[in-house]
Amino acid sequence: MKKYDEIKKVVYSHGSKDPFTFKYYDPDEVIMGKPMREHLKFALSYWHTIDAEGVDMFGSGTMDKSFGLAADPLAMYRKKAEFAFELMDKLQIDYYCFHDVDIAPEGRTVAESMKYFGEMVDYLAVLQKKHGKKLLWNTANNFGDKKFMAGAATSPNADVFAVAAAKVKAGIDAALKLGADGYVFWGGREGYDTLLNTDMALELDNLGRFMRMSRDYARSEGFKGAFYLEPKPKEPTKHQYDFDAATCMNFIRTYGLEGDFKLNIEANHATLAGHTFQHELRVARVNGGFGSIDANQGDYLLGWDTDQFPTNVYETMMCMYEVLKAGGFTTGGLNFDAKTRRQSNTFEDILLAYIAGMDTFALGLRFAVKLIEDGRIDDFVKERYASYSSGIGKKIVEGRTDLKELYDYAMGLEKIEVASGRQEYLESVINEIMFG
Repeated sequence: MKKYDEIKKVVYSHGSKDPFTFKYYDPDEVIMGKPMREHLKFALSYWHTIDAEGVDMFGSGTMDKSFGLAADPLAMYRKKAEFAFELMDKLQIDYYCFHDVDIAPEGRTVAESMKYFGEMVDYLAVLQKKHGKKLLWNTANNFGDKKFMAGAATSPNADVFAVAAAKVKAGIDAALKLGADGYVFWGGREGYDTLLNTDMALELDNLGRFMRMSRDYARSEGFKGAFYLEPKPKEPTKHQYDFDAATCMNFIRTYGLEGDFKLNIEANHATLAGHTFQHELRVARVNGGFGSIDANQGDYLLGWDTDQFPTNVYETMMCMYEVLKAGGFTTGGLNFDAKTRRQSNTFEDILLAYIAGMDTFALGLRFAVKLIEDGRIDDFVKERYASYSSGIGKKIVEGRTDLKELYDYAMGLEKIEVASGRQEYLESVINEIMFG
């Protein structure tokens, strides 16, 4: 097998046996009026790809990403950044995403950390221009350090709230400097472990205040991108306030954040919430909250966030079906919030993992287009709800009836038959489209 340095660019070569080629992702192929790269808007996740070294809760790292510069943190992070952009070039990926602590070393004080972060943002700006890449979104890690053990914006300690706000301000400033399309809030520890020590009302109100402050500052500075909440039900906290898409949409409405905030849906987080990936995307879409996607998959036999590279074509097909039905990405994209397995510990494995994920989503897009063009699923759903397009059903939808009229109407009914939902038939249609 080729070595990482021998691979200059991963190209599309359908039918090739070369593992370092795309079999289904052709970046410039036009589908439904847009190149595949614009439909999919792939992004590299800085934390998993550039920093993660295979550590898990039972073992130390299996991959060294210090580039021999651990003794000089700033030099090491500059080298990491150079590696990130080189990797994006190889994979023909146009976007990337990061947390503040992913791109810069942490200092002894908040001020020193901010200084390092600012220097690295400047360096990323240079690399973006050199390589022609874009920042899809960035965020602040307000969950990793021990000061955030009881939350950030929901912490019982106001000093922690202030530090979290300072980190978000710096992140928004970075988003402006780097031309980010969005800014993400993942409440890593915005929740509780026990209600015995929790003032839930104050915590939720403080979280709402935090989001409004962040939005107002960003807009006052000229940021025109989207803000995203990222749902996750648990891990690390017992119950997080951003439990799932429906919970997040309720939060957005409660605190007056409509129009500015959308959702960043992650496949593995949907699994942890007891939902399917498609369910979370559908909830976001029908509530006007579809924004961006963290592309990965979880292990259904494990109860934590495994962040595996996506290889399930059924899931990516139905994901891209929802994306196309939503009109496609605007400010969002497909960020690979995924990491190679602990035993896949070479730079070649990183390339192979991204190729697998990108090809899986390319297949998902191709099949989603076929599903829409085939029309049988959409036609079936339309026919199933046909009773709402005329008669009493139409009056219900248009708000032109009331309980008294419905009572009188119901009294005249004799035999009511609900048509078969034909789930098995529809599932066979999916298989026919994919394999027929």
